[in-house]
Amino acid sequence: MNEQAIIKIVNDVIAELLPKKEAAPTPNEIPIGISARHIHLQQEHVEQLFGKGATLSVKKMLAQPGQFAAHETLQVVGPKGSIQNVRVLGPTRTFTQIEISHTDAVALGIQPPLRESGEIAGSASCILVGPRGSLILQEGVIIAQAHIHMAPADAQQLGVQNGQYVSVKVQGRRPITFEQVKIRVADHYHLEMHIDTDEANAAFIQQGETGTIITGKMAGEPYNNFVSPPIEINQKIITANDVSRYQGETVIVPKEARLTALAKEAVEKLEIELQFHEKG
Repeated sequence: MNEQAIIKIVNDVIAELLPKKEAAPTPNEIPIGISARHIHLQQEHVEQLFGKGATLSVKKMLAQPGQFAAHETLQVVGPKGSIQNVRVLGPTRTFTQIEISHTDAVALGIQPPLRESGEIAGSASCILVGPRGSLILQEGVIIAQAHIHMAPADAQQLGVQNGQYVSVKVQGRRPITFEQVKIRVADHYHLEMHIDTDEANAAFIQQGETGTIITGKMAGEPYNNFVSPPIEINQKIITANDVSRYQGETVIVPKEARLTALAKEAVEKLEIELQFHEKG
């Protein structure tokens, strides 16, 4: 074997051993973050649960600027069970909110609505237990709607707007398309799509994988604003729990349907447009 052939073989072996360069992400590719169950607290509740003068301490900074996982954890208690060591996220907020998965809700025996963060009116209740006290929350437990954080420059690049709903396709061992993923735009946001553990497990998605926006503007294409379709509720009695997840949406109900007093209050508070139809 001549010298040139030996050099070629050596170079081929070295090339195989070197780490492969990953392909550059496409312009509409979104990193995915998996949100495990967690708690946001207002300062008053921090002190009620952890003691007077208590503050949240940083355990780990999160992808979104200024957000962190705290050392502090709490027990969440429902009618049927409890979940220990639920992580508190900081900094403190003006309201207390618990974000869990549907699987968690079944274990606790509660029925939280699917909501965007911050929309806690009429949501599920629970008890929080800390090392220095407990707290009965009349509302505040939700299942977080899938959403994408992005800065204005990202929104411009992707051709989407704050509050718009898009579809996101994820390729993997179990390809899936997430529908009605809400766009959330702010100067301080870091580009990342958030889904919960149930959604991730169902699709075999791991932290840091990516998805692709398939509605909204693609490179070189005109803007395509996705409008969510009306929701139909075909029941004679409509409760607050039936409508509480549809803030700002159009909901179609039978003409003869009756709304409970709490349902009427939720419709007004959540700015839901009710449309009545004849039974066909």
